[in-house]
Amino acid sequence: MSRTTTVRVVLALVVLAVSGWLVASRTPRLGMDLRGGTEIVLQTRDGEFAKADAKTTNEALEVMRRRVDALGVGETTLVRSGDRRIIVELPGVTDPEEALAAIGRTAQLTFRPVTGPPLQLGPPALSGRQVETAEAEATQYGGWNVRLEFRSDGEKAWKDLTARAACAPPDDPTRRIAIVLDDKVISSPPVERSISCDIGIPGGSAVITGNFSAKEAKDLALLIRAGALPVPVDVLEQRTVGPTLGKAAIEASWQAALLGMAATVLFVIAVYRLVGGLAAVALAAYGLISYAALLAIGATLTLPGLAGFVLAIGMAVDANVLVFERAREEYRGSLRSALRGGFQHAWSAIADSNVTTLLAAGLLFFLASGPVRGFGVTLSIGVVVSMFTALVLARGLTEAVLPNRWPRASGLAHTGAVRRWLAARQPDLMRWRRWFLVASAVATLVAVVGVGVRGLNLGVEFTGGRLVEYRSSVTADQARAAVTAAGLPRAVVNSSGTGTVTVRAGSFDDATKDKVRQNLGGAQVLRDEKVGPSLGAELRNKALIALGVALAAQLGYLAIRFQWRWGAAAVLAMFHDVLILVGVFAWLGKPVDGVFLAALLTVVGYSVNDSVVVFDRIRELVRGRRRRPFAEVANLACLQTVPRTVNTGLGAVFILTALVAFGGRSLVDFALALLIGIGVGTYSSMFLATPLAITFNRR
Repeated sequence: MSRTTTVRVVLALVVLAVSGWLVASRTPRLGMDLRGGTEIVLQTRDGEFAKADAKTTNEALEVMRRRVDALGVGETTLVRSGDRRIIVELPGVTDPEEALAAIGRTAQLTFRPVTGPPLQLGPPALSGRQVETAEAEATQYGGWNVRLEFRSDGEKAWKDLTARAACAPPDDPTRRIAIVLDDKVISSPPVERSISCDIGIPGGSAVITGNFSAKEAKDLALLIRAGALPVPVDVLEQRTVGPTLGKAAIEASWQAALLGMAATVLFVIAVYRLVGGLAAVALAAYGLISYAALLAIGATLTLPGLAGFVLAIGMAVDANVLVFERAREEYRGSLRSALRGGFQHAWSAIADSNVTTLLAAGLLFFLASGPVRGFGVTLSIGVVVSMFTALVLARGLTEAVLPNRWPRASGLAHTGAVRRWLAARQPDLMRWRRWFLVASAVATLVAVVGVGVRGLNLGVEFTGGRLVEYRSSVTADQARAAVTAAGLPRAVVNSSGTGTVTVRAGSFDDATKDKVRQNLGGAQVLRDEKVGPSLGAELRNKALIALGVALAAQLGYLAIRFQWRWGAAAVLAMFHDVLILVGVFAWLGKPVDGVFLAALLTVVGYSVNDSVVVFDRIRELVRGRRRRPFAEVANLACLQTVPRTVNTGLGAVFILTALVAFGGRSLVDFALALLIGIGVGTYSSMFLATPLAITFNRR
């Protein structure tokens, strides 16, 4: 082995060893659907500054959601129940009291002048609403403080407050500024002697000092950043609830996922033989490293999340397929030279497709909130680990193991049936590009009409609905069967150890409520309330803004790496794929819920990746064939990338088909959405993005 190969192998072994240690030593945090968790019912009450009603309760819920995002308590559900209640579901939290102390604390922060000894306080001069940022910082003496930066109006108010206090003598109590959190003075530092009377402290910053531990300082900074609750909240009820999915559904989904993974591995080995087997080993390593990374950051694992994780393993074969297909083109009798050429020439396509995905994932993390923000985290992990396993682990493994003899067994010495057929016939696909554009326009129009005529069947996460609690001693699986039989197959069903069953659904009329009660053996109704959406307006707006900025960033990157015309073609093709997927779900009446949102975001990344691979090959061919018509070069690029597109798509299709055919009900729509998205994305990369690039190139 060469020195470079040795370094790759050693690095891969170190990463695998650390990942194995993490998997062996850490317990996964499972979501409400798999393990259950703690349900807490809060009720707002009138406060000093506002009355408790539906409006202030909604505002309190959004503040709590921001705190949840900052705390990292993944997959926490918050919904308004009635006018003044908030239901908080905490999955897998070992200390719910500690989480509730941070989520449900009022955190009314004020800055007040001290008017006399010992600490007589004047009216508030500033509030937490005027604070821009708050960060915990360590002191040089081992303690912790919280540094604040004020907004423009807060900067002036802070300067005026300290200017008045600076007029008092150095040891006078009135030279102090009291920092009050929920009517408790947490710090009362004096204004420094260097500050002149009527001048005050400029710059708009302040430091909260005190005997804080690192955790106390970080929690205080979190509360200030997230904002104060407009009204106080009281705990009405706290209980442990079971998983929302039954054991049979979870087992069926796992079996389907494993069956799909096995089919993908066998397919890769059948197509690429020895190097396919090495790629299968790399995929197993990808799964181990990705799972370890999720454990390291404390991610909450739900059933759709785990299905997406398994799907990512199938899609991670993409980088290997790019390398192997290019190595087949580069084969001239030496396997090692072909492999080296494959990695060298496939690098730009791998880098560009993954960078565009990372741009979107990073912006979703920084700009969005809730599950969309979590999707950005897991997507980033998947992309980084995929590049590592393909370019370091898989390359080191193939260079170390692949012999120069047995070329036929290697999988690289022959071009494959699809490539041979295309090379022999050289079909001119782009001759029909206008018809492809017309077909895409018609399909988009049909999708838009579907949304307009049929509307979207928004899930309870987006619309809210009704929550009914019954007194019943049936098992969790019996309760789910009873609710499904009443016509609510997608309802969220929770059972607790106290003999109660909670049913939450969108379309839930009185007749259905009575039917559920009868199916539960004439159960007593304990509670019947309207509930708000768990994915509220603020979260939706942030997600849309983040997605828009991410698409603009992708367009900018593609314009730099290729041409703006090609970037525009890729983004338009992505919009086409999204509209088609949404339109199909509208026509079918399928629910558009949080699981569909995750599938939609996955399709966005997949669509752009496919187009980038085609455009990368066009860019390479244009450099060597400048005198040939652009349409002819683009057609050749499409033909050369067909094997990669087909093989990568099939790697994901095997898993998704298994989930649709054998998985639990909760995953069928998720897998169906991705099957549609991958199919449409595969079509659009060749038959929409490329014709658009040709059209734009002529203008």
